Order: sequence, then structure tokens, then C-alpha cells
Amino acid sequence: MSVDQLSVSLTKEQAYALVDAVSERDDLALTASAHENEETGEWVFEATCDSPPDVAAFSELARRVLGGDVAFSVAPIDPEINWVAKSLEGLAPVIAGGFYVYGSHETAPVPEGLTPMKIEAAQAFGTGHHETTTGCLEAIETLLTERTPTRMIDIGTGTGVLAIALAKRLEAVILATDIDPIAVTTTIDNAVENGVGEQIDAIEATGLDHGEITARAPYDLVVANILAGPLTELAPGVGSITQRGGTAILSGILNTQADGVIAAYQTAGFALKDHLKRKEWTTLVLEKN
Repeated sequence: MSVDQLSVSLTKEQAYALVDAVSERDDLALTASAHENEETGEWVFEATCDSPPDVAAFSELARRVLGGDVAFSVAPIDPEINWVAKSLEGLAPVIAGGFYVYGSHETAPVPEGLTPMKIEAAQAFGTGHHETTTGCLEAIETLLTERTPTRMIDIGTGTGVLAIALAKRLEAVILATDIDPIAVTTTIDNAVENGVGEQIDAIEATGLDHGEITARAPYDLVVANILAGPLTELAPGVGSITQRGGTAILSGILNTQADGVIAAYQTAGFALKDHLKRKEWTTLVLEKN
């Protein structure tokens, strides 16, 4: 696969704002990151993309997010290197709720009292570092102190981090779905790596369009860390597969988008139970009426 790197020097705030905006899209980049150039002190936005990148789409996004034109540069990078993993190497472990998410590069012992999850950088979203994932893990931790779900589905599983978190804590099988076959493979690999391979059934599915999803319904816990648009579209379907009294934990939502998602799920029969905000991102906990 031919891969290019698209980059531009910005202020720190602009670079991170653009990273968040690109992270909302699944069609622009394999990875997006912001870092400080140690030599010049400038902040740089970088995106690793299939070649050729859609520079026009990046430029339009930058105009909308930053309020002006941005001159991106594009350079080919070594196709023999897994730049998705490379860009995420060295990330520090994440503690969210009672979970400890780390990569193989981490050599320090797991802190006592935390549930470890080894999640490698991969061509799928979800290393635990993004506020949407930490918000979900914190919501899961709180839920598990209140009750023990038995029928669970993770929609848009990515690396499988949320399904693995549930499997680590519960003696139950979790259905993990994703539209991306790479994410399905990644989830299976990560589940085996974390010793919960027998507890996670990963399948490729577009939204809720799969017989296996309906066959296992109703669920007493639905988790979905995707984007506000798809979550809103899925609201009636999530309502139909969630049992009365069941919980939906939803993320991938900007704070500015939260009211719209809440309204859609209230229409689908849910009541808002909790609203977690982590920087610009929201995680919603809803209960089926």
C-alpha cells in the first residue's frame, strides 16, 4: 500500500483542533497527530493517508475548523513501515476507571488494583488514549459497580478495547461488530492477546444490519464509540434491540453535538442517566425506559 504524510505547521491549539476534526472522519486519514518540533519549537499537524491524500478535503476541513486557508505539504513515506503503528509508538499507558491500557513497548509493572489491557497500535481506532474511549471505560466502570450485564454488544468495536474491558470483568460473551474487516481481525487478535478470545465474538456488520445482532437481542448493555451522525441514525435500532432497563453507553460525540444525540435516543425510548465530558468530547449513559 502506498502511503503519504500530509503536514503543516500551526499553533498548538490549531494542531489539536485539526486532529480532533480529522478523527471525526473515517475517510481522510489512517492516523492524525500533533507534536512539537524539538528543533524549531513549532507545532506540527501530521496525517498519514493512503496515497494520494484528498488535499482538497483537508483544506476545506481546515477552513471550517480554523477559519482560514492552510498550505499542506505532502510527502511519500516508506511503504514497508506500518505508519499507523509507528505514529502511536511510545504512547504512555492510560488509566481510565479501573482499567490500565498499555502497549507492548511499556515495561513498567501494571499498577495494583487495575485491570490490564494490552492494546497495540493498529489499523483500527481505539488505543485508549482518546477522550471518547476513556469516557466509555469510565462509564463501564461505574455501571459495573451497580449491576452485572449478561447480554452485551459493542457496535463499531475498532480495536475491541471496550469489548475486552467487559470480558475482563465479566463471565459472559460479548458480540463485537464493525463495518471494517481490519477492525474485526484486530479485535480478534487483541482478544486472544488479552486472554478473552473465547468471550468475544467479532463480526463484520454495517450498523445493526446483521442477523447475528438481532438473533442475540435484546441486550442489557449496548456500547458504541463511533460518531454523532451514525449514532443518531442508529437510535431507533438501538432502541429496538435494548431491553427495558438496559443501558446504552455512547461516545464519539462532540460536546456541541450531545443535545441532538440525546434527543434522538429519548425519542427511541431512552432516558439520560449520565453525561460525561472529557475536553471537547461527550460520553452519554442512557437507560431504556
